Amino acid sequence: MSEVKSLVQKNLEIEENSAPIPLTRRWTQIEVVGLGLVIISLLVLLITPGTLAGLFTSIIDNVFPIIVEVFLTGTVGVSIMVSVIIGRVLERLGFTDALIRIFIPVTKLMKVNSAVIIPSIYNILGDINAAGKIAGPILIRSGATKAEQKIAVATMVQSQQSFATFMLGMVALTAVGANAFVVVVLAVFMPVIIVPFLLSRTLYRDTRAVQIEKLPQFTPNTGFLPTLFNAAREGAELLFLLIIPAAAVVFAGIGVLDYIGIWSKFESGLSTVLLALNIHPETGILSILASPALAMGQLSEIAGSLDPRLVIGSFVLASSGLPLSTIFGQIPVIWAANSELTEKEAMGAAVLGIVMRIFTAFLIVYFLTPILV
Repeated sequence: MSEVKSLVQKNLEIEENSAPIPLTRRWTQIEVVGLGLVIISLLVLLITPGTLAGLFTSIIDNVFPIIVEVFLTGTVGVSIMVSVIIGRVLERLGFTDALIRIFIPVTKLMKVNSAVIIPSIYNILGDINAAGKIAGPILIRSGATKAEQKIAVATMVQSQQSFATFMLGMVALTAVGANAFVVVVLAVFMPVIIVPFLLSRTLYRDTRAVQIEKLPQFTPNTGFLPTLFNAAREGAELLFLLIIPAAAVVFAGIGVLDYIGIWSKFESGLSTVLLALNIHPETGILSILASPALAMGQLSEIAGSLDPRLVIGSFVLASSGLPLSTIFGQIPVIWAANSELTEKEAMGAAVLGIVMRIFTAFLIVYFLTPILV
């Protein structure tokens, strides 16, 4: 009985000493925003009930072709999974370790970790999404700093993410009589060296050369059959759990802008800018918004009737990490999951790399066209 009394007394003391519970709670900022959305939604339903339906339809119309026709039933989705398989097989056969040894003499001179080159090489050979999935952990294991990981992302987007883009671009360059070999060397291979050098001296200075003795072995000991099956599963996970959701978010945003009426003005302004940079506007926009491979396919059909400068500029732009859905959606998600970078840091590095790519196209066309044609 005494124990019960003592418990009651303790509870009374706690209630007396504790602060009184307020009858109301102050509105937080997000609650005010939510209330505003509720009011706006109700007004829209009362005044123009078809507006929300139209907005939803616009989003679906922009997302459906990309998700279903490009990734699910098109060749892009399959190529992503195949690229992961090829990348993992190359890694199992010592490809990564060989690349590290090849580039160590060059990166030593730049005082940069040689692993920053790996994503670019895997991108040239396969797919930009697979490159991030495979190369992100390699950078961590090699002791690359966050600055060097950003350099790796900015360098990776300098090269094309599809072999089809490369081959169709060759057809277009040949049609205008351009020296395709020199264009490829300047536009595809030179940036792999130049971009890390420039960025390590300017924005991302926390870099250091690493001796081969201090680097681990990157070739796994997994058997070949497990390597193949695990890579296939990894490719499917990459496609369905990362790439498709990221693309859906980006194109849903485009659908909203299109419904509001802003997107068409953006495309018009983009055409003007591309033409000023000596890039064919139609195929340039196609590279930026949809598919560089599709852009090069169209360019190869009409190249003979175009100014060679526009063809070269379009090829250089297409030989990159575009479209924008990759820059703003897939790269941030994949690199945040497979490296030490946050989504914001990965996106910032990718945007910087694409800006550098656009100016590369302009500089190559403006100064070297007489030599290339």
